[in-house]
Amino acid sequence: MKAFEIRELPDEELRKRVAEEEENLAHLRFQKATSQLESPIKIRTVRRMIAKMKTVLRERELKQVEGSGIAKKSVLQTNDESRITK
Repeated sequence: MKAFEIRELPDEELRKRVAEEEENLAHLRFQKATSQLESPIKIRTVRRMIAKMKTVLRERELKQVEGSGIAKKSVLQTNDESRITK
């Protein structure tokens, strides 16, 4: 899936696909651990797809913050803290 295709999807669909791809990545890692993985490149491809989707979601989040007038720095700090605790 190309970046422009990802950008056309609504937020909820993106979140759903991220969850699906993360589950797929877990399956691929399990296959790798049991020496059943046919192509190790699949893991890299899935990781990059997840990163693309999360990047688009984050861009949209920051765009909403800019539009709402909330201080960008405080939102960034809050998001960073929540990511650390996960």
